Amino acid sequence: MSSKYYDSAVELKAGLVKFLQDIIRIPSLSSQEGAVIERIREEMEQLGYDEVSVDPMGNLLGRIGNGPRVIALDGHVDTVDIGDPSMWERDPHSGDVENGILYGRGASDMKGGVASSVYAGALLKRMGVPEEVTLYVTATVQEEDCDGLCWQYIVNEDGLRPELVVITEPTSLRIYRGQRGRMEMVVHTSGVSCHGSAPERGVNAIYKMAGIVSDIEQLNERLEPRDPLGKGSITISEIRSTSPSLCAVADGCSIHLDRRLTVGETEKTSVDEILALPSVQAAEATVAVLDYAVPSHTGLTYPTRKYFPSWEIAENDPVIESARAAFLEAFEEQAETGFWTFSTNGVATAGMHGIPTFGFGPGHEHFAHAPNEQTEVEHLVRCTAFYAAYINTFASNPGAERP
Repeated sequence: MSSKYYDSAVELKAGLVKFLQDIIRIPSLSSQEGAVIERIREEMEQLGYDEVSVDPMGNLLGRIGNGPRVIALDGHVDTVDIGDPSMWERDPHSGDVENGILYGRGASDMKGGVASSVYAGALLKRMGVPEEVTLYVTATVQEEDCDGLCWQYIVNEDGLRPELVVITEPTSLRIYRGQRGRMEMVVHTSGVSCHGSAPERGVNAIYKMAGIVSDIEQLNERLEPRDPLGKGSITISEIRSTSPSLCAVADGCSIHLDRRLTVGETEKTSVDEILALPSVQAAEATVAVLDYAVPSHTGLTYPTRKYFPSWEIAENDPVIESARAAFLEAFEEQAETGFWTFSTNGVATAGMHGIPTFGFGPGHEHFAHAPNEQTEVEHLVRCTAFYAAYINTFASNPGAERP
């Protein structure tokens, strides 16, 4: 395999790998991304980006070029925590490289994609920036806690609305063209507390919840697959109760629902199907969609509803056809396409704002949030090459992308 894009990306490999090691070695949980944002800013400036800025929410925006057609490569810099340290075979923040594999929290999800996109900017500068294009490489925050919130802010408050966004989450070097949406709900039952020695005097809210738990488990089995995103799902991820003491009948019980949404499933349809459950009606339970309002690392709070719509782009859409053409030019191979199982910032760029969006990134979904997270160094190089190739393909086909 040889092309001008791939060969040039290989020349940048040492710097790319060191950069990813550096940012993996900086822990960056959601709302704690300040230090890693500063390290990425430093790298962009050293690589000669035309403009590097941090918005009030704490998202880093690196710009190259000044053409009329704006494209963005997006990657979030926050990670989940490491979980049980004993499950890791090495320091989760080591950034070790062994046999062509780079290890550490965020290697796949998704500092690898961030590093490759930052170096794609450097590669573009080296090869020549198309005069028609303005490239933004975005290092965004709070995705793990609230996917898409950063792009709600970038579009609505920063006023940046690209013509197209490439999400650099892990795709195993496939072109991903959509994902299921998701939402978070809480179901609550109310009871009457009394002394635990005489439970018949009260109404136990936990018992009222028992039938609802069973019905939700059965509801998940009834949800049907819908092309092209497959089956939606629902699961109970937490249960809580309240009572005056541990020697009293529970007067309140709540369950947290993680609802994944396929084609045609919306906030309304999902709430209605819970309200329609016989156990919910019998218990006179309430159902609410949750809100998110947590300060970013800069201290800014940007509230949003925890409803994130599904999105997909057709196999024969010009955006996907041009991505395939760029893949072929970069690697002399045919690309595979697919969909993410998990959620990404595409819920905002495509799902909320209608901006054409697709995904291509290093690493694999199954390493996300897992111990011994890792990505192949070769993936990093190939993604850097692909992003540069795609930007040139994008620039040379002015009628290919939707306005």
